[in-house]
Amino acid sequence: MSTLLDGKIALVTGASRGIGAAAARLFATEGATVVLSGRDEAALKDVTHSIGSQASYVVADMAEVPDIERLVATVLQRHGRLDAAFNNAGMGEPPANVADTTEEVFDRVTRVNYKAVYFAVAAEVRAMRASGGGTIVNTSSIGSLLANPALPAYGGAKRAVNSLTASAAVQYAAEGIRINAIAPGLTMTQMIEDWEKATPGIIEHGTAAIPLGRPARPEEMAEAAAWLLSDRSSFVTGVVLPVTGGQSL
Repeated sequence: MSTLLDGKIALVTGASRGIGAAAARLFATEGATVVLSGRDEAALKDVTHSIGSQASYVVADMAEVPDIERLVATVLQRHGRLDAAFNNAGMGEPPANVADTTEEVFDRVTRVNYKAVYFAVAAEVRAMRASGGGTIVNTSSIGSLLANPALPAYGGAKRAVNSLTASAAVQYAAEGIRINAIAPGLTMTQMIEDWEKATPGIIEHGTAAIPLGRPARPEEMAEAAAWLLSDRSSFVTGVVLPVTGGQSL
């Protein structure tokens, strides 16, 4: 049996750590040639080196549209096409009520978690059209699927990603481009560790709501993304897949 992503050219944003780094490693194991992107060049180098000759990286700030366009253009320059893209770059926010959220925080969270995904999808679609199709997976959040009183700006931006995913999936289905999203539940990443520092006990509290009884590992989110990017999910598009350990939505 062939590997999930055998022969595909795959782009992973936010690939220097956490879910993105786990995805880059998994995608390569599953047969893809992977281009990693992020802002931390030293971390990108480390992850790329750990993967080997199937991987390269591009330093890019996904909050900057010119960087997004340069990133996709570099993938095409290096490999001639783009088959699969995992738009995983994102950021959290300090826990705050709506009335206490500053405009600066709102703009930064929205720019990184929604605007960046919007224009990444746009650039990736243009690239995939040229080679007859492809697959895109966006990273949303369980916090987009229910009330998110601790992180209202973050939850709102991720809900916008869900709407974008559904709309773009319909727009580009006829061109052979499938677009889905994963909505991770509690996953042990740097973002969650930072939240734990700001709100001690949040990991224990979140775990109590998970029927499987534990947080997810980044590799488990990567597995869900890999399947959605692969040809084995060939009739799946416009879906926001909760990956939550059974947590009720």
